[in-house]
Amino acid sequence: MLLSVGRWCARRPKRTVAAWLLLLTALAAAVGVFGTVTSEAVTIPGSDSQAARDAGEAFGDAASGPQPVLLHTTAGEAELTSSAQRAAVEAAARAIADVDHVVAVTTPYGRAGGSALSADGRTGRMLVELDLTGRDITPSITRGIVDAAGPAADAGIEVTPGGDLAEAEDKGSTGHSEIIGLGAAFVVLALGFGSLVAAGVPLLTGALGLVGSLCVVGLVGHLVDMPSSGTTIAAMIGLGVGIDYTLFCLTRFRELLAAGAGVEDAVARTMAGSGKSVLFAGAAVIAALAGLALGGLPLLHALALAPGIAVLVAVAATLTLLPAVLALLGPRLAPKPVTARVPRFMAKLASKRSASRPAGSDRVADAGAGTGTDARPRGWGRIAEYVAARPWRCLAAGLVLTGVLAAPAAHLTFGQLDGGDRTVGTASRTAYDRTAAAFGPGANGPLQVTGTLSDPAAAPDDPRLAPVTAALRTTPGVAAVAPAELAADGRHARWQVTPETAPGDPDTAALVHRLREDTLPEATAGSGLVTHVGGATAAQADLNERLARRMPLVVGFVLAVAGLLLLPAFRSPVIAVKAAVLNLVSVAAAYGVLTAVFQWGWGAQLIGLEGAVPIPGYVPLLMFAVLFGLSMDYEVFLLSAIRAAYVRDGDNRGAVISGLAGTGRIVTSAALIMVSVFLSYVLSDDPVVKMFGIGLAVAVALDATVARGILVPSTMVLLGRVNWWLPAWLDRLLPHMDIEDDGHGPARPPKEAVADAALASDGSAS
Repeated sequence: MLLSVGRWCARRPKRTVAAWLLLLTALAAAVGVFGTVTSEAVTIPGSDSQAARDAGEAFGDAASGPQPVLLHTTAGEAELTSSAQRAAVEAAARAIADVDHVVAVTTPYGRAGGSALSADGRTGRMLVELDLTGRDITPSITRGIVDAAGPAADAGIEVTPGGDLAEAEDKGSTGHSEIIGLGAAFVVLALGFGSLVAAGVPLLTGALGLVGSLCVVGLVGHLVDMPSSGTTIAAMIGLGVGIDYTLFCLTRFRELLAAGAGVEDAVARTMAGSGKSVLFAGAAVIAALAGLALGGLPLLHALALAPGIAVLVAVAATLTLLPAVLALLGPRLAPKPVTARVPRFMAKLASKRSASRPAGSDRVADAGAGTGTDARPRGWGRIAEYVAARPWRCLAAGLVLTGVLAAPAAHLTFGQLDGGDRTVGTASRTAYDRTAAAFGPGANGPLQVTGTLSDPAAAPDDPRLAPVTAALRTTPGVAAVAPAELAADGRHARWQVTPETAPGDPDTAALVHRLREDTLPEATAGSGLVTHVGGATAAQADLNERLARRMPLVVGFVLAVAGLLLLPAFRSPVIAVKAAVLNLVSVAAAYGVLTAVFQWGWGAQLIGLEGAVPIPGYVPLLMFAVLFGLSMDYEVFLLSAIRAAYVRDGDNRGAVISGLAGTGRIVTSAALIMVSVFLSYVLSDDPVVKMFGIGLAVAVALDATVARGILVPSTMVLLGRVNWWLPAWLDRLLPHMDIEDDGHGPARPPKEAVADAALASDGSAS
């Protein structure tokens, strides 16, 4: 199928490119008309915080809920309680009330519990309610509210949006990261290919795929709650895999051109061979992301959907757009002869060395050196021979290195970020700091306690509600409790509870459990009142607990899927299990670095953080799925080369050397590109984006060097032909999937490769 698709696109290159451009134009137009939507809302079905949120709907609050706008005067200005300042604030409130989508404004001088003034009178909270949900609040709406507060600003009052208004204001473009990543990729490709035209092909397809995937993800945000970090992750993954997939195919295309194949035939064979590997690797990434559905959380579904869309678009661009581009450029992509790139005297010297080269040394030397002018292997060829000659020593060294990096992961704990972890100067951080200084750190994340009565109450002082108010106020860790509020139906009540500690403080999560397990059950015993504890802080605590319980299930599913995909591809249970285990090694090392940098704060200042920050539970889980999928790219590419050599010669050790020597350079180049893309996102102000950038970059770097360059070849040399053992009954059940077949006939292993493991040992395992 891929052979036919590649040939069809190669014969109609202009039509194919035009179709892609038309599709991208249509997607961009749809985004221009409907816009893109992100949401930080967290829904946790079946949780106590979700029950509290559902009960709170009885109060008929505005869609957005009360959004704070901080008012602050410095020491040189009059206090907010002065008549002049109060007049300015009330004028600002009237102006804000006229802004589109604003349905209500409460000044700091409004009803009790609705807003507040600090004890010194210099900080106040104005509450703004909109007819939009948090996901629909845009930066322009925030700017409109802040601009409308001009009368307050003219009176010397600093106006800072908070809540979802601040989130919208702080949403920054990551365009600079994509540009840096593309620039780094261009340098690597230009040096690797020695051709600016060839270097531009992966960037072209990667960039076009990125545009398409971001448009689709933005439009999907209208259907599901898509967090802003999901869009960024989609950009990271989409750009990285898009360039990598194109790089693998372009390398094969240039090899075929150098071997004398025609352009159309080279395109078709590239898609049938390398295109099949791309399709397989993309399916592995999407399958791993699909495992996040077992987390049972809409947030995970969205965070898996976004990069899944990006990978799908990247695969589609590689299999359809790339063949057309290759056909259009044709001979311009052919590699230059060695003699055209080196001085004449060096070419003569190389020819003399070639004439004296021992027979049979061409294959390994060419693969390792890359030029085929020296009998001695160089680069990855030399590394391959070194590892094959000392497998036990290299295996031990690789395991020690990854073990040291993975050690901190034993102390990894899930936490939650708050506004205090944002970059200084952002609206979220300014609002957080001023709120904490004026009203206490817990004011940044108040808890919402709701109660449902079996019989309606006439007033908030109902005898069934008073014990709850008293119990909440005497609970350790509670700073303040607002009076009970009764819904119009009389059957729902709620209390706003302000903790003594910040939202991200572990003591706040402990307070949530204390209220649920001790305080509220005792206060409601025998009253028929059913209570729940909600609010953003309680929801984050529930989220982390749910993720911790579901993580073993997700990990097990991804491991099983990876094994089931590799088994028919390489027809070896040993290789499938070994690949899964070694992928876990890379992931564990990435977790260790993540723990050390973010949870412990080692070198946090170097990446723009003030110190240690909590790691949300969804970050390690999503990283696991993404990394497991990405590692399959390099695994498939390396094992395809090894298996092709083994099918040809039946020599396991020689196949490992040849496979590593032939793919080491392209794998490390691809990894270097992906690492550059990931690290460019460290420039983001969002700590979560920094976590993904650091974690993914470290894991890919280790996977492409230590795992694929040392651990995989050393274990394969030690196992010998046991690598290729396949029981007869399983051989009959498995379909034949020759990934290395490029349409010139399927590859089949030699007969002895499927012999019993005990009889297949060639001595290298000992």
